[in-house]
Amino acid sequence: MKLSQFKFTLPDELIAQHPAPERDESRLMVVHRASGEIEHRIFKDIIDFFEEGDIFVFNDTRVFPARLYGYKEKTGAKIEVFLLRELNAENKLWDVLVEPARKIRIGNKLYFGEGDNMVAEVIDNTTSRGRTLRFLYDGPHDEFKRELFALGEPPLPHYILREPEEMDVERYQTIYADKEGAVVAPAAGLHFSRELLKRLEIKGVAQAYMTVHSGLGNFREIDVEDLTKHRMDSEQMEVTQVLVDMVNGVKDSHHRVCAIGTSVLRGIASAVSMGGHMKTYSGWTNKFIFPPYEFTVTDALLSNFHLPYSTMLMMVAAFGGYDLVMRAYQEAVKEKYRFGAYGDAMLIL
Repeated sequence: MKLSQFKFTLPDELIAQHPAPERDESRLMVVHRASGEIEHRIFKDIIDFFEEGDIFVFNDTRVFPARLYGYKEKTGAKIEVFLLRELNAENKLWDVLVEPARKIRIGNKLYFGEGDNMVAEVIDNTTSRGRTLRFLYDGPHDEFKRELFALGEPPLPHYILREPEEMDVERYQTIYADKEGAVVAPAAGLHFSRELLKRLEIKGVAQAYMTVHSGLGNFREIDVEDLTKHRMDSEQMEVTQVLVDMVNGVKDSHHRVCAIGTSVLRGIASAVSMGGHMKTYSGWTNKFIFPPYEFTVTDALLSNFHLPYSTMLMMVAAFGGYDLVMRAYQEAVKEKYRFGAYGDAMLIL
């Protein structure tokens, strides 16, 4: 497959800038792989397509407030720091991106917060924009994290062209978020309300969780036409024995496994064992999925509508079939579905 095959015309006004008023009342496009039929529904109707014995697999990562604004010592130049991940808790070392990168050198000190109560020193240049910061904070680690995150903003995607608002703290997070570590929200999960999860439970649709700490690699531009030459950024993930036992039990009883989002689709594909089963996994994955790809565990996929050329679109096309998914995307544009993390959803059966 070529990068150019994932181009389509997306009007700017279809990129959602705010979430729907209610989580479970976004629109839902249902795509049937066997027949090629496309249905237009409301998100809470997803329950109609599953039965007792099926399982939904969710990503329980928690997004942390990764975007900070501070200034450089002496010059007072404003600096944006995007926290990527903690490298060392004891020494308070963080892997970060900084803008403007050209103004930052090793040894520079950066100040954050009122009264400059948070100070960081640049100790390494890892990439053209990336840096390692050491935060100079004397208190206990949990107190440091609390103070640091209080200074941050929700890391909204670059295509949301507004400043974060108070509601983003809640809405750019799934209601079941648990394990902190993501800078990109697992968007398909944002549609689930407590009421809908309860209704699924009552119907007998099982709910299980894996952890995939989604990173900025999801948004990094692909700069090669030949997709086999693209390298995905690694993301930390964990598949527990509890999840493995639940999923394998569902497969053995010939019921369906639905991946809630491309991060889960990728995580399951990274933990596949023989005979269409899963195995436990703890570590990193840089698996890049694009058509054609044979999925042996996942039977259904829920995903938001993604932007042109994105790796998430490629994963969806690999699952649903390139021709059918691209036809569905043309239909979504025509029917004015909302795209992006705060947009509408597509269920592929």
